[in-house]
Amino acid sequence: MRRLILILCLFVFFEVHLVAQEKATDKAIPEAEVFTSTQTVRINNVTHSLKTRSGTLQLRDENNEPIALHGFTAYFKEDGPSKRPIIFSYNGGPGSSSYWLHMGVMGPKRIVVEDPGYTPAAPYQLVNNDYSILDVADVVMMDPIGTGLSKPIGKAEGKDFWGVDQDIRAISLFIMQFLKEYDRLQSPKYLLGESYGTMRNAGVMKYLLDKGFALNGVVMVSSVFDLRSLAFPVQESTSYLVHFPSYATTAWYHDKLPNKNPNLEAFVDEVREFTEQEYLPALFKGSRLSDAEKNSVAEKMEKYAGISKDIWKRNNLRMTAREFFNELLREEGMTVGRLDSRFKGINPSPQNQYAITDPQSDAISPAYTAGFLDYLHRDLGVSKDLTYRTSAYTAPGFKWDWSHKGNEGWGSMISVNTAIDMADAMNKDPNVKVLFMNGYYDLATVFYGVEHTIDQMNLRPELRDNIIMTYYEAGHMFYTHMPSLEKFKKDLADFIKETGR
Repeated sequence: MRRLILILCLFVFFEVHLVAQEKATDKAIPEAEVFTSTQTVRINNVTHSLKTRSGTLQLRDENNEPIALHGFTAYFKEDGPSKRPIIFSYNGGPGSSSYWLHMGVMGPKRIVVEDPGYTPAAPYQLVNNDYSILDVADVVMMDPIGTGLSKPIGKAEGKDFWGVDQDIRAISLFIMQFLKEYDRLQSPKYLLGESYGTMRNAGVMKYLLDKGFALNGVVMVSSVFDLRSLAFPVQESTSYLVHFPSYATTAWYHDKLPNKNPNLEAFVDEVREFTEQEYLPALFKGSRLSDAEKNSVAEKMEKYAGISKDIWKRNNLRMTAREFFNELLREEGMTVGRLDSRFKGINPSPQNQYAITDPQSDAISPAYTAGFLDYLHRDLGVSKDLTYRTSAYTAPGFKWDWSHKGNEGWGSMISVNTAIDMADAMNKDPNVKVLFMNGYYDLATVFYGVEHTIDQMNLRPELRDNIIMTYYEAGHMFYTHMPSLEKFKKDLADFIKETGR
C-alpha cells in the first residue's frame, strides 16, 4: 500500500511539474502587440483617413509553433474584408528595416532632405506625402527579423531567419498569415522591395505561388539578383561591363565630358552600344588585345566616363566601383556617392585607391533615422519602452547565410542568383507582371546589371512583355529627388491600375 501511495504521489508530482513547465514555457513566449491610430494623407486635394496598425504579429511555422514577433506598420482605408489592392513593402540590406521606403515614399508622411546635398541637423521636416500610393492601395511596411520590432521567440534563433532562403520563408509566412489575420485573402496582392529587397522579391514570388498565393504584380526598386554584378571577382568581366554605363552617367552629370550629348537617354543608348560592341569584346580578349586596340577602347572610355585613357590602360580597362568613387573627382578633393552618384562629399584621403565614405548616406541618414523614430512613437503611438532597430547589424550573432536552393553546385560557390526564382514564377503564372524602377545614378545596384540579368532569364516573348522598365534621373533611393518621386507615384499607380483587375 505504501508503495502504491508513493507511486501515486510521484505521478501527481510529475504531472503538476509538467503542467508548471508548460505554463512557464507559455509565459516565456511573448504575445504580439499592436498599436492603433488614425492617420491622414492628402493626395490631389483629397484627404484620406487611414486606420493604422503598428506593432507585431506572432509568426508561426508550418507546424503552428510560434517562431517570431514580426514587426509591421499597416495602413488601411477600411477595416475588415476588402478587395482593395494591398502592397507588402520592405527595404534590403540584407539586415535593413523598412524605414527608408516608409518615410521616403510609401507612407502618409515623408522626411524632407536636401537633394543632392547635406541635410542640416534637427529639427527635421516631416510633411504630408503628396505622392503616397495610399489613395490607390493599402500598404504594409514589413521589418524582417532582427530589424524594427521583429525578433525570434520560442525555440527559434536568429540564424533561422538570417539567410537567403530563411528570409524568403519568413517573409512569405508573414504575408500569408497577415492576409488571413486581416481578412485580405481576396485583395489584389503586390510586393514592393528595394535593393536586396528585390532579390528577396524574386524568391518570395516563387514561394508564395508554390503555396497557392498568386500575386498581381511585383515592384523592383533599385534591383539586384545576380551578385556577380556587384562583386568584381578576379578574372570575371561582368561587373566591369554592367557598371560602365553608370560610370558614364555619373561623369555626364558632373560635367566631366566635353561636348557631351545633352540628352541623357540618348547618351545612355550610345554608351550601351559601346559597351556591347567594343568594350565587351576587348575584355573577352584579355592579354590578346593589341596595344592599338587597347588604346582605341581606352580613348572611348575616357570620352564616356571622364577618366584619363592612361588610367584605363594602366588598369587593363577595368575599374571597380570603389575606385571610381574616388577617381572621378580626385583632383577636386571630392568623392561621389555610392547610393546616389549625384551627391559628392569631401574626400579626406584623396591619395587612396578606394573611397572610405558614401556622401549620399552621410547626407540623409540622420534625418531619416531621427525623423522616423519621432513619427513611430508620437504619431503611430508605439510604446517608447520598445526599441526599434533600424538594422540587424547590431543584433547579437547577426551573420547572413548566402546559400540558396537552386544555386547548388559550383554556381553557389561563385554567386547567388534569385533571378531563377523569378523566371520560375513567371513561367508558372503568365499573368504576373513585374515593374522595374532604376536610377541612372545608382552605383550600388546598377541599371545595366538589371538589364543584363533579365536578358539571361530566357523568357518567352509574351512573358518578356510582362516586364516593365522605368528609369529615374537619381540614384538608389531616387525618391529623394522630387521629379523622380512624382514619376514614381505615376508609374506605380499606373502599374496597379493595369494589374489590379
